[in-house]
Amino acid sequence: MMQRRLRYLLLLPICLMFHSCFQIIEEISVQPNGSGTVVLTANLSQSRSKLASVMLLDSINGHKIPSKQDIRSEMEEAVKILRGMKGISQVSHTMDFDKYIATIRFSFAQVANLNDITTIIFEKLKVKSANNSAYTYHTVSKTFNRHYSYEAKAKSEYNKLKSADKEIFQNAMYTSIYRFDDTVLKQSNGNAKISASKKAVMLQCPILDLIDGKINISNNIQLSN
Repeated sequence: MMQRRLRYLLLLPICLMFHSCFQIIEEISVQPNGSGTVVLTANLSQSRSKLASVMLLDSINGHKIPSKQDIRSEMEEAVKILRGMKGISQVSHTMDFDKYIATIRFSFAQVANLNDITTIIFEKLKVKSANNSAYTYHTVSKTFNRHYSYEAKAKSEYNKLKSADKEIFQNAMYTSIYRFDDTVLKQSNGNAKISASKKAVMLQCPILDLIDGKINISNNIQLSN
């Protein structure tokens, strides 16, 4: 999902101050009829001790530190927008300030509902992502497709960051997991792997590779009939 420019991070204003490790995880489960669920997770738990200390400050290195209430309010606003979108239901979220893990969950009526949703969420949360994606699912042919197009602007936006701000991306990772009821017969992305159960496909890569355009996360997944 992660569409448009840069910065895969729900709590970016907090983390721009120091070397940090974080993960963005996107999980999409698709039913045979094309409906399904999405779980988007920002996991900053590896830096929780630093984050806890920073949260006690008003600002650092020129960055204003948002309060927990500020972060909760932004998340609530994103959830409110999702709940008003056609085809989206059962929206929920969690914010764990002990482990620093933020999650948004929702159900969709058809895969096409996923297009543009993440753009809206991340723009509302003032987070810019590094790509454009479009999703399709054909119930007759049993094919799930993610078409990804790299935007060169991602790199230019990244280059505008200060050196200290760039460093938070050094160990940042992006993971996508697609789950199905039917068996995966094949998938087209050489960087992705089919699970042992043959019912899931996972791709993991450094976020910097997405920003630099070194990896394409498009995939065409053929399921059994």
